[in-house]
Amino acid sequence: MAISQKKNIAAKAAPAAVTSAPAEILVAPAAVTAVIQASAEEADKTLQAGKAALAAPAEEIQQSFRSALEKGVVQSRAAFAKAKTAADETANAFEVSLAAAKDGALAINTKAFDALRVNADANFDFFKAVFAVKSLPDLITLQTEFARKQVETITSQTKDFGALAQKAMADSVGPIKEQMARSFKVAV
Repeated sequence: MAISQKKNIAAKAAPAAVTSAPAEILVAPAAVTAVIQASAEEADKTLQAGKAALAAPAEEIQQSFRSALEKGVVQSRAAFAKAKTAADETANAFEVSLAAAKDGALAINTKAFDALRVNADANFDFFKAVFAVKSLPDLITLQTEFARKQVETITSQTKDFGALAQKAMADSVGPIKEQMARSFKVAV
């Protein structure tokens, strides 16, 4: 009897078999899955909305950055074109200046050779006249006259050289001066 009492006590202590529990257990995971799925869909929608909200400013930032870069490139090209034009104009001004300096130097050289020829002719004429002189007072008069004429000639030649050198310098410096004035006027 001790065994049957033990069976009886064990039977009372054992839980009763639940026939509806497995159906409830199956329903609960489906509901949880549905809630999780709905929550995931809601999170996905929120994420997509957030992406869209962030994409618009990001795209706006990219567009403004792109336009700023394009504007910078256009301005750089314009500045380069302006600098290239100024450099070309300056190079042309130097070419004109150097050509004027060369022409001035040639004119001064020509004038110097003319002066040399005139002075040489005057000296030869003086020496011819000296050999033709018959008296000392005539020689002194001839020498005085020759010296006076030579001083006048040299003074005139010096003035001509000065004027020619001044003109050559002005012609040489003029194009560079004008170009510098234009360059600084454009730069300011």
